[in-house]
Amino acid sequence: MASDVAKEPRIMVDQPSHPDSGNAESGFAQPSRGEGQRIATLLAIARTLASNRDSQTLIADLLAAVVNTFDKADASVLFLMDAKHELVVKAALRCEPAPFSRTRLAARKVIASKVLQDCQAVLYPTPEAFGDEAAASSKTADRRALRQEAADSGQPQSAIALPLVSGRTPHGVLILENVGQTSRFSQADLTFFQHVADLIAAALEQGRERERRQAAQAVKRADRLKAEMVSVLAHEMRTPLTSIKGYSTALLMEEAAFSPETQREFLEIVDEECDVLQSLIHDLLESSVIDAGGVKIEPQPVRLARLARSVIHDFSRRTRGIRFFLDFPKDFPIVDVDPERIREVLRNLLDNAVKYSPNGGLVVVRGETREKDVVVSVADQGIGIAPEHLNRLFEKFFRVNSSTGRHVVGSGLGLPIARSTVEGHGGHIWAESQAGRGSTFYFTLPLPNRTHGAIEGDSE
Repeated sequence: MASDVAKEPRIMVDQPSHPDSGNAESGFAQPSRGEGQRIATLLAIARTLASNRDSQTLIADLLAAVVNTFDKADASVLFLMDAKHELVVKAALRCEPAPFSRTRLAARKVIASKVLQDCQAVLYPTPEAFGDEAAASSKTADRRALRQEAADSGQPQSAIALPLVSGRTPHGVLILENVGQTSRFSQADLTFFQHVADLIAAALEQGRERERRQAAQAVKRADRLKAEMVSVLAHEMRTPLTSIKGYSTALLMEEAAFSPETQREFLEIVDEECDVLQSLIHDLLESSVIDAGGVKIEPQPVRLARLARSVIHDFSRRTRGIRFFLDFPKDFPIVDVDPERIREVLRNLLDNAVKYSPNGGLVVVRGETREKDVVVSVADQGIGIAPEHLNRLFEKFFRVNSSTGRHVVGSGLGLPIARSTVEGHGGHIWAESQAGRGSTFYFTLPLPNRTHGAIEGDSE
C-alpha cells in the first residue's frame, strides 16, 4: 500500500547531472530544447485531459501525448490497480516495431510494484540499473527468463518509473523508457515527469469519481423504475381484477338467476380481463429477462407476410371496429429471424394501434424491401402522437395520454420490449405521427447473405 506522502525521487546509479542549459540575451533567458519539449508535452497532456473522452481512450491518448512530444520517451507502459488491488497493464505504447513481450511486461510489473509500494519516483539512468532492479525484485524462478530477455533484446538505455497517487489513493505506475538514443533521461526529466504523473493521477481520480457517480445514478434510476413498475402494475391490475371479481361473484350468487346469454356475456368479460392480466404479467417478466441479459434469439428462415397474417387474424377475432389490411409484395424475401419474438413485436405494435384508435378505422401492415434490409410498418388512423412525445415512446413505462380522456390499459413496456427485440436482430425501430392523424411504426430487419426465391401467395 502506498504511503500517504510521496518520498523524494530516487536515482539508482550516481552519475553527473546534465541540466538543460539556455542562453541569455538582453536579460531574457532563451528556453533550451529540453524545456521546449516539456512545454509541448504539458500542452499535449492538457489538451488530452480537456477532451472529455472515455477512460480507456484517455489513458491511451495520454501515453501517446508523452511519447509523441518528448524525444527521450520512446516507449511507455501504464499499470493501474484493479478491483483486487493488483497491478495490471492498461496501456503500452512502443515506438519500435517490436512490441513488449510477456517477459518484458513481467519485468516492468516487478519494478512497478516496488515503485508503488515505496511511493517513490525512480530514475534508472543506465541499462544495468534497470535490469538489476528487475532481477533483484523478482522471484528466483523468474530471474533466468529476465536475464535471457535482456540478452536477446537489451534493456532500455534509461527509464523513469512514476507512482500515480492522488491524495491517499494509489492508482498505478507509469514507466517511460529511452530505448536507443544517446541522450538519456536526467534528474531534470524525473522532476518534470513527477508533475506529469500528478496530472495523470488527478485525471484518473476524476474518472473514478465520475464512474462512482454514474453507478450511483444507475442505482437510483433502477430504484425509480422499480417503484414506477409497482405503481403502474398495481394501477393497471386493479381494473381487470375488480371486473373479474365482480362478474364471477355475480355468477356464483345462488339467489340470482341469469339467462344463458347473460352468463356467457359475463364469462367472456372475465376471459377478456384475464387476457389483460396475462399480458401485463408477460410484459413484466419479458422486461425483467431483457434487463438481466437473458434474451436468446434463435433465428430461422421466416416468411414475414405469413407471420403478419397470423397475428392479424388473432387480432381481428377479438377486436371490433378495426379493419386490418396486409400489404406485402409477392417477391418479399425470406429473412432470418426468431419467429416468436418478431411475432411479439407485431403483436405489441398492433395492440398499440388498436388501443389508440378509439373510433376504429384501418390498420395497415406493410412490408418493403431495401438494399440491405426489409422494413415492416404498422399504420393506424388513431389519435396520433404529439412531436414532443415521439422520442420518448420507447422508454419504459412511458405512455401517451389519450386526448379523449379515455384510460388506455397497458404496462408501458410493450414498445421498449419491441425495441430490444428488433435491435437484438440487428435492426432499428422508430415512429412517425401527427396528432389527430394517426401513427406509423416502422422496424427494419437485415437481409441474409443467401438468396431465397420469392414468396408465393403472401400478398393481399
